[in-house]
Amino acid sequence: MTGYDRLVFGFLLLDAVVLALVELLFLPLWIGSVPFPITTAVAAVTTPLLVSAAGRLSASRRVAGAPLVVWFATIFVFGLFGPGGDVMLLGNDWRTLLLIGAGTLPSAMMLGIVLGRPAGK
Repeated sequence: MTGYDRLVFGFLLLDAVVLALVELLFLPLWIGSVPFPITTAVAAVTTPLLVSAAGRLSASRRVAGAPLVVWFATIFVFGLFGPGGDVMLLGNDWRTLLLIGAGTLPSAMMLGIVLGRPAGK
């Protein structure tokens, strides 16, 4: 990886952290009396894009999977040990499982696609 690729990779990891925090903060969103977890859709779209972009930078499996690992670690750390001791992940709630599933499953599929590409493409 060149120096420019490393800079872009750092920004991809920073994007993963910022997106995870925003998705976590807006997870308990309600519209009227209806729960509206729109951030799960954001996670389902953006996290695979980060994995795909990292996979274009290097053929390494560590580089391609790093945005997914950073996103999940951010969700885990800030969700369970949030600021001021607040638990931001909603315990035993379908929105929590939906967020984790929407962020990890499409990203894991994208990781498989990226790693299954022939070298140089």
